[in-house]
Amino acid sequence: MKRVGLDATDIRILSAVQKHGQLSKTKLAEICNLSATPCWARLDRLKAAGFVKGYSADIALARICDFTHVVVTVSLTHHRKTDFDRFEAYIQGLDEITDCIATGGGMDYVLEVISPSLASFQVMIEELLAAELGIDRYMTYIAVRKVKSSRPNLAKLAGRYGG
Repeated sequence: MKRVGLDATDIRILSAVQKHGQLSKTKLAEICNLSATPCWARLDRLKAAGFVKGYSADIALARICDFTHVVVTVSLTHHRKTDFDRFEAYIQGLDEITDCIATGGGMDYVLEVISPSLASFQVMIEELLAAELGIDRYMTYIAVRKVKSSRPNLAKLAGRYGG
């Protein structure tokens, strides 16, 4: 993917919206130490260039309902593009799977699953296996608590702006 040159101010703006979500023009400018109009123009440019994919809220799920959080590793029997495509297309339709990462090495995928109960998780796994997606093996790990959940430090990751 072609990298677009960003300066330190762009990184500050992206970091602010990553941390705080949608902000007023005034608040964003204050956080980024810029005047409001140029700050907002830069944000509009960054959005138009595809750097901001969207905004979302971090919901306190445990305050709404009980749920089971399971991490699942999956290895497919065959490693052809069609096998990966079929598996990935199928899991796109499963609301319980909140994250899926394709990996190299011993396992092909790491899934995060949020389910109302362990029993409903088991039903989902059985349906996944019955779909004949070429799953060779899977391992499940019940998450007992989240120790850390954060976004990357953009300035540090970009490596040019300190952080």
